[in-house]
Amino acid sequence: MIPLRDIQRSQSIPFVNYLLIAINVVAFLWELGLGKDLEKAFFLYGLVPLRYSDPTLASRFTLLEQAIPFLTSMFLHGGLFHLLGNMWSLFIFGDNVEDRLGHLRYLLFYLTCGLVAGVTHLMTNLRSPIPTIGASGAISGVMGAYFLLFPTARVLTLVPFFFFFQFVELPAFLFLGIWFLIQILSAGVSSGGAGGVAWWAHIGGFLGGMILVKLFQLIPRIGLDRELSLRTLRKGTPRIQPLSVLSPREDLHVRGWIAITPWEASLGTRKMIVLREGLRQRRIMVRIPPGVRDGTVLRLAGLGRRGWDGEVGDLFLEIRVM
Repeated sequence: MIPLRDIQRSQSIPFVNYLLIAINVVAFLWELGLGKDLEKAFFLYGLVPLRYSDPTLASRFTLLEQAIPFLTSMFLHGGLFHLLGNMWSLFIFGDNVEDRLGHLRYLLFYLTCGLVAGVTHLMTNLRSPIPTIGASGAISGVMGAYFLLFPTARVLTLVPFFFFFQFVELPAFLFLGIWFLIQILSAGVSSGGAGGVAWWAHIGGFLGGMILVKLFQLIPRIGLDRELSLRTLRKGTPRIQPLSVLSPREDLHVRGWIAITPWEASLGTRKMIVLREGLRQRRIMVRIPPGVRDGTVLRLAGLGRRGWDGEVGDLFLEIRVM
């Protein structure tokens, strides 16, 4: 399963999430410039369990040198697809968690999840001489937080079915629940980090994220964090909105409403409206003209329901400025 997007739009601009993605990209570009020294960098800045469990090997490093890989390992990646896969998941799920926690709390939460994932991998692979790198442990923590905070949010997913692919909207609890089950099954049939995938780091990060998000929510937003949250509030409403239908199903004319901000009402905007009809859904692009007022009703001819005799109703769209 490949997540393509979620419909849960953050209320603020997730600049910390963007910053984390940028740091990972810059770190990858740094890796590309290392050439033959890349393997040495992975052993130095990656998390190598044997480096901690073997007293002889551990004695060669200072306390700081032993602590640094827990941070640096979560910003290194083994290849382009490794980077893209992790950053795409972070892009989809991280913005909403940042929105709920606040920017500074989210940054601390992300790094703590990465630390928990690293410790989990270390404790389950004590004799492994293979360096572990990647942001997937920290991102697993973000996904665990999303699982608790937005369980009913819809995730558009690309699902392979034999030689075909199907686009399906799954509730987040189902998508992430299946993902977590895959991690458990994979960890059970593999030996530690076999194949280059730290399954137990994913499991530890996910469970750690579920616990940590509740603890971090207890920390009040004060000072700089509160100021940043106020300054990064989005001015517009989501570009894709489900239509709130007011008319009965037997009526060919569909009457519903969507919400826009005063800023959008003043300048005009375009919205993709999602009209659900049983298991089916229609997407309609609507242009809202500038200067529209609260309560204005737009009539979209021929976009209502179709009757058994072929007659088609209209869509009456009420604009609510909020």
